[in-house]
Amino acid sequence: MHELVPVILQGDYGRLIGHGIQWTLALTFSAWLLAMAMALLLITLRLREGRWGARLVAAYVSYHRNIPTLVQLMVWYFAIPAALPPRLQIWLGHYNTELLFACIALGLCQGAYFSEDIRSGIRAVAPGQVEAARTLGLTYLGALRHVILPQAIRHAMPALINNSVLLFKNTSLAMTIGLAELTYATREVESESFRTFQCFALATALYLLGALLLMLGGDWLSRRFRLVTER
Repeated sequence: MHELVPVILQGDYGRLIGHGIQWTLALTFSAWLLAMAMALLLITLRLREGRWGARLVAAYVSYHRNIPTLVQLMVWYFAIPAALPPRLQIWLGHYNTELLFACIALGLCQGAYFSEDIRSGIRAVAPGQVEAARTLGLTYLGALRHVILPQAIRHAMPALINNSVLLFKNTSLAMTIGLAELTYATREVESESFRTFQCFALATALYLLGALLLMLGGDWLSRRFRLVTER
C-alpha cells in the first residue's frame, strides 16, 4: 500500500505539502475577511460621504487595480517595515510576519475589486428603495444595511465568487516573501526530490480542486440566497 503513494506525498515531503495547504487556506480565509470588510467600508464612504468620499474611494480603487498585486505585496513586506521606527522594526523582526503582511496586501487589494462588484450590484437595486426605507423610520446606514446591501450582494454574487477564486490563486504570490504556502512548499519538495512534473502536477490539481470547490460553494450560496430573498 505504501508503494502506491507517490514519493512526494510520503514522509517529510507529504508533511511539507500538507503545511503548505494549511497556510494557503489560512491566507485565503483571512485575506477574504479583510477584503470584504474593506469593500463594505469603501461602499459606505462612497455613498455616505458625498463627493469627497467618492473621490477618495475612486483613488483607492484606481491604485489597487492598476498596481500589480506582486508589487503591492513587496511594498507591504519590504518597504512599509523599512519606514517604521527602528524599535518597531526590531520588534517585528522577532516574529514571522509573512502571513500578516500577505493578508494585508491581498486583503486591501481584493477589497477594491469586491467594492466595485458590490457597487455594480447596488446599481441594480431600484433607486426608490432607500427613500421607502427612510419613510419607515430607518436611518441611511440602516437602510443600507437592511435593504440595499442584501440585494446588492445578491446581484453581485457571480462577480464576488470570481474574485474570491482570484484571491485564492493570488495566494501563490506570497511565496516571494517566504510564506510557506502551497507553491512555496511545492518548490521546496521539487528542489529536494527532483520530481518536477509530479510536484507541479500535484500543485496544479490542488489549485484546480480549490477553485472548483469555491465555485461550487459560491453557486450553492447564490441559489440559496436567491431562494431566500425571493420568498
